[in-house]
Amino acid sequence: MADPIVITRSISIDPSEIEESFVRGTGAGGQNVNKVSSAVQLRFDLANSPNIPEAMKRRVAVLAGKRLTKDGVIVIIANGHRDQPMNRADALERLVGLLVAGSHVPKPRVATRPTLASKRRRLDGKAIRGVVKRHRSVKPDVE
Repeated sequence: MADPIVITRSISIDPSEIEESFVRGTGAGGQNVNKVSSAVQLRFDLANSPNIPEAMKRRVAVLAGKRLTKDGVIVIIANGHRDQPMNRADALERLVGLLVAGSHVPKPRVATRPTLASKRRRLDGKAIRGVVKRHRSVKPDVE
């Protein structure tokens, strides 16, 4: 049995949850591109993964964006290398990076009040700007 893939100290996923398929890649490689299926299409069922908490699933779903299907499966395609093992490692690294980014709980924003000095600066700036605009509308006396 393969070792679990560690995401955080308390969260890890089983390699059997990841499904890989190999397709013909694009890009560099010459005739090798036309003969060898070196690109990797990695699929991870986020919605049905028992090892990931629900709150983290929601954060990862937002981060995944278009890589997430309607069924809740993350699809990552790696075809940057000519070598299949390198593409596999790249796809797995990107999946782990996505899950690690989703594991961080965002710090809640604390509403603050503007200081009295900042309110005064803002109002002084508005008053100056109003004077400038008022002077534009005044027609000079021509005699």
